[in-house]
Amino acid sequence: MKEHNKPEGPAQEPQGSAARPGDAQMGPLGPGHELENDPMKGVRGVMAGAHILEAIVILLVLTVITRVEPDVNATTVKVTYVSVLGVLMILAAFIQRAKWADPVNIGLQVLAVAGFFVHPSMGFVGLLFAATWWYIYHLRRNMKERMRRGLLPAQHV
Repeated sequence: MKEHNKPEGPAQEPQGSAARPGDAQMGPLGPGHELENDPMKGVRGVMAGAHILEAIVILLVLTVITRVEPDVNATTVKVTYVSVLGVLMILAAFIQRAKWADPVNIGLQVLAVAGFFVHPSMGFVGLLFAATWWYIYHLRRNMKERMRRGLLPAQHV
């Protein structure tokens, strides 16, 4: 005895559906159109801003090492390390469009976390900013994936 509720043969998709075989990753509206404004420009701006903020905080470590036990902490090597790292972070804010900006960003974070040898407060700040950079890269990856799948609202306006 046949059931009358089940259709025979392959399932038919409704006409006008954007989904096609193999497009399981696309959004319900399809891939969308090319964006007029580059959303990654905003992400690069956030990265540049994070570098500027981190440079300010890192350069403030100079006051810590020169005021707290200056005879122990304020060695030439430590002051030079903090100063050069702060200046490199300011310069890195201006290269975020370059293809090699990601290795520079990660390298500067490693140097900031290595600041534990300068003063524990610098290493702690380096860890906080490392978490911040992890989150920025997480957001960037999420945005790229949403762009690929056509899930950004601007792709369908």
